[in-house]
Amino acid sequence: MMKVEIRPDWILRDASGVATALPALLELLLAVSQLGSISKAAAARGMSYRHAWGLLQQFSQQFGFDLVYKVRGQGTVLSPLAEKLMWADRRIHARLTPMLDSLASELQQELARVLADDAQVLRMTASHGFAVAALVTQLNEQGITVDIKYRGSSEAVAALARGECELAGFHLPVGEFEQAAAAKYRPWLDPQRHALIHLAYRMQGIFVAKGNPHHVTGLADLGRPGLRFVNRQKGSGTRVLLELLLHHGGIDPAAISGFGTAEFTHAAVAAYVASGMADVSFGVETAARRFDLDFIPVIREQYFLACDASAVDTPMLLAAQTAMASAPFKQVLAALPGYDGALCGARLDMHTLFQGDPAR
Repeated sequence: MMKVEIRPDWILRDASGVATALPALLELLLAVSQLGSISKAAAARGMSYRHAWGLLQQFSQQFGFDLVYKVRGQGTVLSPLAEKLMWADRRIHARLTPMLDSLASELQQELARVLADDAQVLRMTASHGFAVAALVTQLNEQGITVDIKYRGSSEAVAALARGECELAGFHLPVGEFEQAAAAKYRPWLDPQRHALIHLAYRMQGIFVAKGNPHHVTGLADLGRPGLRFVNRQKGSGTRVLLELLLHHGGIDPAAISGFGTAEFTHAAVAAYVASGMADVSFGVETAARRFDLDFIPVIREQYFLACDASAVDTPMLLAAQTAMASAPFKQVLAALPGYDGALCGARLDMHTLFQGDPAR
């Protein structure tokens, strides 16, 4: 099977129109930041020290600022400009990768239809999450072609109702807010028509910079003057959940500085906080840990995959359920901070979905 991959790239263009491509430089800067040495970074990237030094000098001259410097006892460290370039690149990847993965999936299916007219494809529309991405990888490795489209939870279940996919991913909080959150999805989910497969539990909470410099302790702090917030987009399950929690706590979203500033993935909001462009956000624990942020747990969720009940025993969906319930996939989930695959692959009765945590 031919696999299509699309990755973000960016360039800088000076006043004279000369363009500078950054991938090689960014890879070298990342290695320097990790290893604290230009020579070690060069070796790690498979280039000579002379070439690495020349690359750093070339870009330093173009920018008019040094990119690295030596610090006694720390070796070679990145300058503020180099740090800014690194964070810009991480934000670009966090924001664009899900959209590019969706586009790559569409192109892959177009090629598959040309190369093999009888190729079977599992269509999945889901809110972006680390467990979903891991499942797509697992299925691809097993030879199952997945056409993944990342959309907000509401858009995902609406796509299932329209027959545009076989699996739709969305998530609900465990406990008292479950029914209120579920009300957002009931217009598209019919207990007589649809079935549910449990993908994972996960923890949602507050992202703050390492060391929690603003001493944030809970959601009530989000409206504190001087704190900058970054949100998820409208229609995302995480934003639905956050708005429910704020309403329950009597917190006015209008009082939260930056509440209207939105990013499309958990990783993107984590990158926003990690780069210093915001002080606080809300999302899944894995994203916070990957960007070396502190995480304040708030609420546990269940992530579901909805499907047509009449199709739940078809070969494609049985293969997906088997993959989810497998030991290798559960090991992948166990390595994701805040995720729990205890019920992964279990079928759930749509009629009892909103009655609480089935594991309790």
